[in-house]
Amino acid sequence: MINLDKMTTEKQNLKTMNLDQMSVLEALKVMNKEDQQVAKAMEAHLSEIEKAVKAIIEAFEQEGRLIYVGAGTSGRLGVLDAAECPPTFGTEPNQVIGLIAGGEKAFTKAVEGAEDSKSMGEQDLKEIQLQPKDVVVGLAASGRTPYVIGALDYANTIGAKTVAIACNQNSEIGEIAKIAVEVTTGPEVLTGSTRLKAATAQKLILNMLSTISMVGIGKVYQNLMVDLQTTNQKLEVRALRIIMAATEVNQDVAQAKLEEGEGNVKLAITMILLNCDVATAKQKLQESNGHIRKTQQ
Repeated sequence: MINLDKMTTEKQNLKTMNLDQMSVLEALKVMNKEDQQVAKAMEAHLSEIEKAVKAIIEAFEQEGRLIYVGAGTSGRLGVLDAAECPPTFGTEPNQVIGLIAGGEKAFTKAVEGAEDSKSMGEQDLKEIQLQPKDVVVGLAASGRTPYVIGALDYANTIGAKTVAIACNQNSEIGEIAKIAVEVTTGPEVLTGSTRLKAATAQKLILNMLSTISMVGIGKVYQNLMVDLQTTNQKLEVRALRIIMAATEVNQDVAQAKLEEGEGNVKLAITMILLNCDVATAKQKLQESNGHIRKTQQ
């Protein structure tokens, strides 16, 4: 039998022992107070998160991939973060990958027993042809999910960089991975329901990993998403606003340059800032590895 006694995520929260007797407002207030502790708990682990981000940037610079591996809520968070990268940062579909125990169908419906298979974690990485230049981030609030352990073990054997994200100290996945981020979020308002504070912590960490690593490879200029994909009307308007904010031109100029650059926001901005044509802008961006700021140096 699995021993959960030492896991803080499984303990009862003394502040909510009478949760079923609280008024709605009382329950909401206690949840809100508990949630506020998550960001504070993360502050002590920024150095480990920094190591993970630097490893991801290095992988991207070598044309490696960022691969999230998890089960249940943790797996869904990884899939969600991966799915957001192409529209936000213009990444290739396979540059950031989210793997969840049980496959895609497990995103919306639990697949019983899938998380208990170490071999399935290894197999899923083999199916996407994991390479030594990739980074595998294992997500498990408990820190002991077999699916994640199997994936991290396999990633280590082929020399890929490995990161563990858990919400219990001295976790099993933390001992396996080269970099361990173990943010203790404490007992949940609803005992053992790690879709609450633990999941919030994991989501915040994933936000940092993907966002700051994308900054590191030039997909952000100032604080603007210069590689976003204009896949709908809202994003088309946002693209124009980004060009205008980055260059201080009016909407007509922004629209003209965006069309000249065939919808590429980064190209449009570079053309305006350097007062050059498309070909020159492409060359300058290539020489600067996609960093707009470096094209001006």
